[in-house]
Amino acid sequence: MTDSHNSGQHKDREAAAAEVRRMWQPTPSWTQPDPNQTPDAEPAAGRTEGQPDALSQDFPGDSWSRPADQSAPWTTPQHSASGSSWTQPAADTAASWTQPTPESDEHEAVSDATESDDTAKADSGTATVTPAAPDEGAGQTPAHGGASTSPVFGGSSFHGSGSGVGQGQPNLSAGGQGLGGQQLSPAAQQFFPQGIPGQNAQQPQNLSYRTDELIQALPLPREAPAERGVRSVLRLRPGTAERSERIARATAATAFRRPVTIVVANPKGGSGKTPTTLLLAGALGQARGGGVVAWDNNELRGNMHLRTHDTNSRSTVTDMLQAMPMLTQPDARLGDVAAYLRHQVSGQYDVLTSATTTYAQIEAKDFDQIHRLLSRFYKVLVIDTGNNEGSSNWREAMKAADALVIPIKWKSLSCAAAVQMLEELDNQGPEAQRLIRRAVIAVSNGPGDVNKDVEKQLRPYFESRAAAVIDIPTDMHIAAEGPLDHSALQPATRRAALELAAKVSEQITNALNVPR
Repeated sequence: MTDSHNSGQHKDREAAAAEVRRMWQPTPSWTQPDPNQTPDAEPAAGRTEGQPDALSQDFPGDSWSRPADQSAPWTTPQHSASGSSWTQPAADTAASWTQPTPESDEHEAVSDATESDDTAKADSGTATVTPAAPDEGAGQTPAHGGASTSPVFGGSSFHGSGSGVGQGQPNLSAGGQGLGGQQLSPAAQQFFPQGIPGQNAQQPQNLSYRTDELIQALPLPREAPAERGVRSVLRLRPGTAERSERIARATAATAFRRPVTIVVANPKGGSGKTPTTLLLAGALGQARGGGVVAWDNNELRGNMHLRTHDTNSRSTVTDMLQAMPMLTQPDARLGDVAAYLRHQVSGQYDVLTSATTTYAQIEAKDFDQIHRLLSRFYKVLVIDTGNNEGSSNWREAMKAADALVIPIKWKSLSCAAAVQMLEELDNQGPEAQRLIRRAVIAVSNGPGDVNKDVEKQLRPYFESRAAAVIDIPTDMHIAAEGPLDHSALQPATRRAALELAAKVSEQITNALNVPR
């Protein structure tokens, strides 16, 4: 009884010790064989040496079977004091078969089942082989030396860390293919049909992002609330009239690719050339924030000096011509030219007046010098012409024009002079004909200037010849024939002037898009 009792206690202690060893034994995917088992152990019953097992028959392309003349990988002598690389990886590296991938639930389930099976078989002293994740660079030398091992899943069976991407982890993309183009074996694709989870997949090729496409994808800014009336108090969107005015202001502020010239012409005196020039220059100056000059290109004496505010010394075009050698120097500045101009604060534009005496007449060469100088410092030139179509400076202005504005009144003499000028320009070639088609008719009537019969007969004619007909309402501030102050105009007059500026800018844009 005592011997049997002691024998039972001895067996219990051995079982407990085995359980402790099993609990503390590392459980990698590749199970460590029993050290008591000799490499020359007899093969399993029913299978001779060198005969492939069932797994090798199902997967002939994988390394489930080992040739007879090749030693088992666990029998390779180890020279490192840290132990086997598959059970105790180095501190700075992590073997790919000891790192689970949390991104794949299916992979975790397979790994758990494999580990439990390995543990059970380790207790019985049977060495088993579980498939490990592939490592990049198949057929390379193992990390700890020794003979080369058979590849598993297309990679090195024992390869902890090295020059591979991600410190020994497989660098695979979707579809079971690595970045180097290496294909996974059929057995590996059963576990990883979409590639190794958690790895950086290869980015799609031929991706291009264009700047205009990205800008178009941005959300459009919200429309600003109304600025006038009850809508402005309630912070509502603007009405139809205010929205149209905003569109006209934006059109008038068009950024042209070069300085442009607008010519205001009608041979009949008193047809409203000078007021129309100042209205147009003021509307463009307010919309663009400056950069506009109004020029009285009368060959002798014009009226613009009487219709503008005198903000500096009484300099005229004659004084500018005398200072031309200094103003045409490369180091000349806008301030040097502005000393000969009048700045209109309310309209945000400058004015070059004509001569106040008849001692010198402006010729074509004088026009060219002044036009080049003003085009150097200003973006928009609005030129008021005289009444003589035969003068050289009048013709030079027509040659330089990008747009033509014809002011008229619904009176017989004013309309007749405009019709004759159009017929004369029509006979001067294709360029003049294109200028007529881009012309804008500005109807500015004073008190009692409207003749209904003339308007009924000639309005269809001007609408058919020109690009547009803009009606400017009668304004007593203009009819007073004093300095034109844009802040003193009626709101309807300012809106009409802005519409005129927008229409002229639209025609200039069309002209610049058509090569000469």
